[in-house]
Amino acid sequence: MTDTATPPELGESGAALWAELVDLAEFDAHELSLLVEACRTRDRLDELDAVVRREGVTVASPQGVKAHPALVEARAQQVVMTRLLASLRIPTEDDARPQRRGSARGAYGVR
Repeated sequence: MTDTATPPELGESGAALWAELVDLAEFDAHELSLLVEACRTRDRLDELDAVVRREGVTVASPQGVKAHPALVEARAQQVVMTRLLASLRIPTEDDARPQRRGSARGAYGVR
């Protein structure tokens, strides 16, 4: 049995995501590592959001006004989180895990 206790390094949002997902499905050890990273990413997104809320979505630069670096990083972290969660193949409402998708010669390969 894999230990699904909430990792102590997670913040509030990361711990909430962890609790929700470990109640939803059983994960192998390697999948739990991905889940920890997704939860850490959720916490980072909260931190980045706090910076943007405090400082605004734009900053002045020698070239003019540009997007706040925290906003740019948040967009990158959202992509990371989406990919991590997709790789976990979290069960759907009918309790089926989404199909694994391989390369062109993977799951749908030519015989």
